[in-house]
Amino acid sequence: MNQRSLYKTIESFDSKEFSSTEEMLAHVLHQIVSNDRIEIRGGRVWKLDTTKSTYEVIAQHGEVEKIKPHFSLKVDEYKMFKQLAQHRTIVAKETNEYLRSKGIVKYSATGIGEVVTVKGASLYPYILSFNTEGQHENVAPTLNIISLAVTSMVNNRRIERRTSQLQKDLDKAREIQKSILPAHELQFHNYEMFGISIADRIVGGDFFDYIMSEEKDRVGIVIGDAASKGISAAVQALYVSGALRMGASYQTKISNLIHNINDLVHHTFSDDRFLTLFYAELSNDLKGLCVYVNAGHSSPIVFRAASRTTEFLEATGNIVGPFPNQMYRSEGIMLAKGDIMLLYTDGVSEAMDNLGIQYSEKRLATKLTEFRNEKAQNIARLIIEDVQIHSSKGKYSDDQTIVVVKRIK
Repeated sequence: MNQRSLYKTIESFDSKEFSSTEEMLAHVLHQIVSNDRIEIRGGRVWKLDTTKSTYEVIAQHGEVEKIKPHFSLKVDEYKMFKQLAQHRTIVAKETNEYLRSKGIVKYSATGIGEVVTVKGASLYPYILSFNTEGQHENVAPTLNIISLAVTSMVNNRRIERRTSQLQKDLDKAREIQKSILPAHELQFHNYEMFGISIADRIVGGDFFDYIMSEEKDRVGIVIGDAASKGISAAVQALYVSGALRMGASYQTKISNLIHNINDLVHHTFSDDRFLTLFYAELSNDLKGLCVYVNAGHSSPIVFRAASRTTEFLEATGNIVGPFPNQMYRSEGIMLAKGDIMLLYTDGVSEAMDNLGIQYSEKRLATKLTEFRNEKAQNIARLIIEDVQIHSSKGKYSDDQTIVVVKRIK
């Protein structure tokens, strides 16, 4: 399972109401251990007691011998607790004799929540520990994504508890977001483009933009998807959208532009506030050159008019935010008359019906081919309408954004 799919899988576990964060974490642990695709057979949730400087087991699940209720470990006597704040995830041999007696000879642990300081030590408020057999380099990437996803869920709970008091501010935020999004339609030399963005909540983490050069000879088309939901995602989306506009004005290479955006997001937001991004640049070049960078985003689909075939523009770099000093590779394609490029967020391709069946990239490609003779505006509206019909009775929903770029001459 790739990083983005794993993140979405973990995020989907937050689909019901919980009376507390602890109840939610126990539910998430159960879902992780029960999911055959994640390959984890057992685990525990530990909670920090700041007054006693201890971690206590509050939930456990899986094919493991159970630890006695309220079992706790002192922070000063268990060095792993302090190391987690530096590494997020640790895979090591178990040293506690009682835990070893329960068959836990090796553990994998990852921190959850925002790091707090207790008696001078940086500690996570919660820890998820699992029984795994793999080496650190194989286990750590999976646990890091689990940490990012569950931390985002914990943070969202805290934020959403306040939303009833912030309704007026949210309404204002929605108006601000609408005012910053570009006009749906843009005509540029040999191209027409049309974008639609539908927030799942009052405000959303999806965004798109058209960034025209001062000379009107180039245009950047960007689509992004902040990982979380609600106002926190919307704030990040607006921040990145503004940063892209400022950065693009310096006429730098787009690979360098996305590299700089990644470092900016990394230093501005917490690790769980990452986003995916696709940035393409068109010019008045008659040959139809399109240069792009795909930073972990859903692969855009290109329809070729001459052969009536479709192709996907795969990632050329990692997601934006959690990892500093990332390099992004730019690629180029040629767009001929009648060719269409469809950009979309995963809220479109992963939209589910009442049976849990996703809309899928394959269906997007089929619909793009079916609507190939329509104008960009009609293609966008017909596809988003089909997606919404498909997902109208689904239990899980997300922001949905698509941008259609068509070469018309």
